[in-house]
Amino acid sequence: MVNLTEILEPIAAWFRSLGVPEPIVHWGHPAMMGIVIFVMGSFVGFSGWRGRLAEDKEVASKSRSDHRKLAPWMFLFMALGYTGGVLSLVMQHQPIFQSPHFWTGSILLLLLGINGAISLSKFGGNNPGLRALHAYLGSSALCLMLVHALLGLHLGISL
Repeated sequence: MVNLTEILEPIAAWFRSLGVPEPIVHWGHPAMMGIVIFVMGSFVGFSGWRGRLAEDKEVASKSRSDHRKLAPWMFLFMALGYTGGVLSLVMQHQPIFQSPHFWTGSILLLLLGINGAISLSKFGGNNPGLRALHAYLGSSALCLMLVHALLGLHLGISL
């Protein structure tokens, strides 16, 4: 079995050689991802639900449009942040797979990826069941983001 830490160690060593201050290595990922989770995640979830529930057609249309524009960016930033978080663990000589924060992040990206695929399929031809699944899967991902953030805070304090 390939050891992920061994694969990433040369990259981590290069970043360590840059002399990045320890507080940035330690708390940079949580600070940036906190913005993505709490600002972007809240807006994406709110606009998605408002697009589903608003009775005013214009408000619903604008909300769906906002959701459609920002959700892919949130996924991209989450994927980049995931990569940065794993690299941060390697830079700090911490085990990757022993962290519940790693596992919630992995599950979170999987859920968001499935949700994106549902959306890209045009909800299977505008299937109401897939639209509902998309809404509830996205909401579940937002809840998992909160758990993930708490686990990350615990991890950051424990290192």
